[in-house]
Amino acid sequence: MSVDGEVRRLKSEADEPGWEVDPDDDWGLAVIATVGRQLRLRREAVGMRAAEFGAAVGYGEDLVYKIEAGKRIPRGEYLDKADEVLDAGGLISAMKEDVAKVRYPKKVRDLAQLEAKAVEIGVYECNIIAGLLQTPEHARTLIEARQPPYSPDDVERMVAARLDRQSVFDRDPAPSLSFVLEEAPLRREVGGTMVWREQLERLLEVGRLRNVTLQVMPTKSDAHPGLDGRIELLKFADGTAVARSDGAFNGRPVSDLKQLRILELRYGTIRAQALPMRESLAFIEQLLGET
Repeated sequence: MSVDGEVRRLKSEADEPGWEVDPDDDWGLAVIATVGRQLRLRREAVGMRAAEFGAAVGYGEDLVYKIEAGKRIPRGEYLDKADEVLDAGGLISAMKEDVAKVRYPKKVRDLAQLEAKAVEIGVYECNIIAGLLQTPEHARTLIEARQPPYSPDDVERMVAARLDRQSVFDRDPAPSLSFVLEEAPLRREVGGTMVWREQLERLLEVGRLRNVTLQVMPTKSDAHPGLDGRIELLKFADGTAVARSDGAFNGRPVSDLKQLRILELRYGTIRAQALPMRESLAFIEQLLGET
């Protein structure tokens, strides 16, 4: 590909939706402003004009100015090329981790930070398999099904954010994790038979971990407090907690003791009505055997 063609390709990609900073994300705005300022100072220090620098890294001049002004999120490849062109010795490339996090939706990033600190996590899902339990292809299929559709870059960004949350399983000491999933989503062959089988196998793998309790709510069950939507409970080492439910308190996270007790009661009732863990794993194995 010619240099001009490469510049046009990268410019088109960087202009796609999803590369702007969320105006309500104060931390993200600060990160991108700092990165942009450092890029501009280093470029000016070596005496390169924006157009010259843009040609060297494969971006148009307009996008160089946008990134330096903190108006666009730079791609990882942009930072790597800038590090090389400006002879920064890896200092610019080292910014990629924080920059990548800015692309995660703020609410997802905030949730991941809470999950990373929690000593107990309880999740009930009624319509899908919980994000902490999804395989990459299952997650990608669900995200791609959204209408209007996300751009390919946004899909990959959201899949990466969802999978990044699953680092909670690698923590030491491990948190106590409990999940209650409805039967219907387990039977839905999201992504086709192979993707579905891999997802069921993943549930069995996680469900057998010593710190995990995985339960299935059978379709043939009485009404229960989770029919209004998902519930998530997070408890921390200092005794505090935060919870959220689609069907309570307008879906907002709550930490007030009275409100927490209500959601804990609902989640406890759901767990009591669901199949016990051993029966739940046997049920998932049965689904696998039916494919």
